[in-house]
Amino acid sequence: MAKESMKAREVKRKKLIEKYAEKRARLKAEGDFIGLQKLPKNSSPIRYHNRCKITGRPKGYMRQFGISRITFREMASAGLIPGIKKASW
Repeated sequence: MAKESMKAREVKRKKLIEKYAEKRARLKAEGDFIGLQKLPKNSSPIRYHNRCKITGRPKGYMRQFGISRITFREMASAGLIPGIKKASW
């Protein structure tokens, strides 16, 4: 389970990314790299880290499902994900 502070940090980054997305795109189109440098560092989309929606785990994230691989295995074994059969893992 991820710390609440880490989850909150990601939420904060997501808001900054959305807030500065239009300005960032405009500055890139103009080629104003000095202006880009003046924006907050956390407003860059590259700094956002996907996390599992259930556990908050940052590693082993599966974009298609929005959860980590471990949570995916547990849910698939319990039959909670339709269309997934346990073969031999």
